[in-house]
Amino acid sequence: MFPAKEEAEIRIFSGTANPALARAITDELGVQLSRAEIRRFSDGEIFVEIQESIRGIETFVIQPTCHPVNDTLMELLIITDALKRSSAKSITAVIPYYGYGRQDRKIQSRVPITAKLVADLLTAAGVDRVISMDLHAGQIQGFFNIPFDHLFSKPVITDYLRKNYRLDQSVVVSPDAGGVERARAYAKRLDTALAIIDKRRLRANEAQAMNLIGEVAGKHAIIVDDMIDTAGTLIQAVQVLKEKGAASVSAVCTHGVFSGAASERIRSSDLFEVICTDTIPLSPQMAKIDKVKCLSVAPILAETIRRICKHESVSSIFD
Repeated sequence: MFPAKEEAEIRIFSGTANPALARAITDELGVQLSRAEIRRFSDGEIFVEIQESIRGIETFVIQPTCHPVNDTLMELLIITDALKRSSAKSITAVIPYYGYGRQDRKIQSRVPITAKLVADLLTAAGVDRVISMDLHAGQIQGFFNIPFDHLFSKPVITDYLRKNYRLDQSVVVSPDAGGVERARAYAKRLDTALAIIDKRRLRANEAQAMNLIGEVAGKHAIIVDDMIDTAGTLIQAVQVLKEKGAASVSAVCTHGVFSGAASERIRSSDLFEVICTDTIPLSPQMAKIDKVKCLSVAPILAETIRRICKHESVSSIFD
């Protein structure tokens, strides 16, 4: 008989997308980041070598599939294949930001459902479980036939807002009808009023804000969304809120994608503050903008990993 282990033995690996977050998670857990070499051949092919034995061990790979999304996704798949072929007991993909998540359904003829394709790729590569945060659409969980833990950054963000904002003079704003459920959850937790912007999308990455439902005059408006990409929609929302008499406007998101002209738009905008998390690392341009505040979700991800290893409830983190 082998002696029972009091603690499950795990190994945590990191891709190249967000090593700072991976180190923060391992610091929270009090473990070392496991050793793996990730490099590229001269033609761009990715090579991965696991540099320690993982036979029969639970493994976790921390890799948001953010920019450059195709490279980070392929890297995650190759790391997974390397772990599987090294006889890991289980492989959990920790994907703080799920790339291709916006393509979750057919909105017109002859287009792909790429969020489902990514789910199939991860499963085929050998992933046994997925951990992700604030999916663009909750139904993406149903694209997987393996366990999926959907986490939320809300505890981290609401704690910051309580400490730094006069919530009795604030209103939570959804930038579109699709985000009402998310904004309502924030408003309920913060005990604030709720407003909704009626937005009509013209084409990908371009939208036109139209009407405001709710009262924002004289209040501090807090726009809540899952991500900020080019910030075009955000700036239009700020303009609408200012026109309706909002005293100031801040923006809150989990995923700071900040692509295209986002940095210049935010820098020159009337936004009081932009709050995001470290699911995606800030670019050097965004990091230099004083009004951008980046919060860490490492404690939530670390606690989730700990509970999975101990077979404890994950959902109770958010009760």
